[in-house]
Amino acid sequence: MTGEIVRFYFDFVSPNAYLAWTQLPALCARHGATIEPVPVLFAGLLEAHGQLGPAEMPAKTRWMVRNNLRKAARLGVALNPPAFHPFNPLLALRACSLPLAPADVERLVGALFRAVWVDGLHVSDAAVVARVADGIGIDGARLVADATAPAAKARLRERTDAAIAGGVFGIPTMTVGDDLFWGFDDFPQLDARLAGRDPLDAAAVRRWDEPRASATRARRP
Repeated sequence: MTGEIVRFYFDFVSPNAYLAWTQLPALCARHGATIEPVPVLFAGLLEAHGQLGPAEMPAKTRWMVRNNLRKAARLGVALNPPAFHPFNPLLALRACSLPLAPADVERLVGALFRAVWVDGLHVSDAAVVARVADGIGIDGARLVADATAPAAKARLRERTDAAIAGGVFGIPTMTVGDDLFWGFDDFPQLDARLAGRDPLDAAAVRRWDEPRASATRARRP
């Protein structure tokens, strides 16, 4: 298949989103697909779906660090600890939500991911974001000024709300049409979908949608 649009929902706090970004351009290029980066606030997704983030679950954090380091080694990409984690990603996300040229958005997303997960920079700092932008030929001072304006704040909220309404629950998420793929580990399914080899059977999906729960889990206060 060619001409598909792959929407990439991301937040810079996610190392899996960084790993996915290092591989997504090549995957899409193989299938003639176009990437549309969609910055969203991961914390907003967690709140909307009543979830805890990995950083809030020590056992999961310990597993995820090792899992991500194994994946980075297999992929041959750098993965270093960020300056702080979790951190406030709002400025960087708002900067990437600005109405820039598509090529500039892709370069900015990549540069900010590298700043966090390779160079250990703190992208909550306006001076850091400006410097990263300057480094790829985008006016950093203007970018930061525009990213702190009310319109940029509203745009990020709208994108996050739209993602939630569309069923996005985690980061990174890739969508192709109505099909949703969650996490870097879902790339084989995404690859098959773009290649026209998706094994998903619509009738089987409907059967799984039919069962009703016979019990609910009691939640501890």
